[in-house]
Amino acid sequence: MTLDYRPGGRRRLDHVLDPAFCDELAEVDEAVLRARRDDAQQEEADLSYVRRLLQGRLDLLEAERAHRSGERPSPGRGSARSDAELAEALSRILADDTRSTRGIGRFLSVEPSRVGEHRREAELAVADVRTSAPAELSDPALAEAIDHLRGIEHRLSTTRRRVQQVESRLTEELGRRLRLA
Repeated sequence: MTLDYRPGGRRRLDHVLDPAFCDELAEVDEAVLRARRDDAQQEEADLSYVRRLLQGRLDLLEAERAHRSGERPSPGRGSARSDAELAEALSRILADDTRSTRGIGRFLSVEPSRVGEHRREAELAVADVRTSAPAELSDPALAEAIDHLRGIEHRLSTTRRRVQQVESRLTEELGRRLRLA
């Protein structure tokens, strides 16, 4: 998947995660340091956006599995649900407070910058498992789709944490300089 770090790559993610990006920070010009921190912040915002897209899709698949198992029955009769019932279920799913995967509560001062690009990447990640119609998947296909997306989300989260660590190092260096000034 293209959201993974590629050593020597040309994308902003590849630059931010390049070990040289944080080498000898004490020697780096403050304007360059701020630009690097801004790049790391922007990459984190973009990765967070993609992660949420994947989590939303996972929520829908998990809700379908719960519906099938009887954990979360449909408000209608039988397994067929009307569009209104599906819309109500979607609202309930996306507002679910039982989510076990939460962010670390970082304040982001930037909006995702590559929304279209990341949406395409996320859609490509789920397109092969037909997750836009989970009710039509067999039980094994649904389980496979959930496992597939969980794997992608795990790799994406690992990359995002690495970007957050870079951002923290850059912010700490800027803070150190402010304290010395």
